Amino acid sequence: MTAPRLDLDNLTVTRSGRTPLAGVSLSVGPGEFVGLIGPNGAGKTTLMRAALGLIPSTGRSSLAALPPAARAAQAGWMPQAREIAWPVTVEMLVMLGRTPHLPPGGHPGAHDRAAVDRALERMDLTTLRRRRATELSGGEQARVLIARLLAQDTPLVLADEPTSGLDPAHQITAMQTFAGLAAEGRAVVASLHDLGLAARHCTRLVLLEAGRVAADGPPAAVLTTENLARVFGITAHFAQTPDGPVFQPL
Repeated sequence: MTAPRLDLDNLTVTRSGRTPLAGVSLSVGPGEFVGLIGPNGAGKTTLMRAALGLIPSTGRSSLAALPPAARAAQAGWMPQAREIAWPVTVEMLVMLGRTPHLPPGGHPGAHDRAAVDRALERMDLTTLRRRRATELSGGEQARVLIARLLAQDTPLVLADEPTSGLDPAHQITAMQTFAGLAAEGRAVVASLHDLGLAARHCTRLVLLEAGRVAADGPPAAVLTTENLARVFGITAHFAQTPDGPVFQPL
């Protein structure tokens, strides 16, 4: 059996007497594109940050247990914050994704430049590579940060609301890109609010409710009438069509 890219066992986060994440156990293997879904405050961001070892937690995360350098080579991370502070070029910002692969004091080589070129092309940024990242629109900056994540070229990818702020075409491109990474044998975990995109592109959904896993499985098994009513307070239309699954909240 192939070892999971991410293995969580009873992962729990407690803050100021609150428990935003309570006893989450799950494994994510190669080839999976897992969508973390749930209402605001359900624990999606907390789960990913705890899994990465960025915040204190109890229980076990296979990723958080790694030394920092090994963790950076194993997992790429795109946080929810989109702020780009430095007026560097798009190309230079994306090249920062190659940092975990460089020796101390080392400089990017041909292999690193090729990885950056692929990431820029995937996110439709080639014509913007010389522009200062701080001069771009919010949606363009989001695409640059996804490209930096892709350039890191890790077997595990975690992204917090990666499609937020993107126009519909680039939302679809981003989801197809993540699905493509999974098809290559990587593991992808992304928190998503657009249930239609999640249903259409993810191989698996993990539904969080009040810091706990409320459902876990294929999209059709998770986005049930009962789960939608209880967790989100909505109804929806969900159909399997010749063009793939279509989900629309009503």
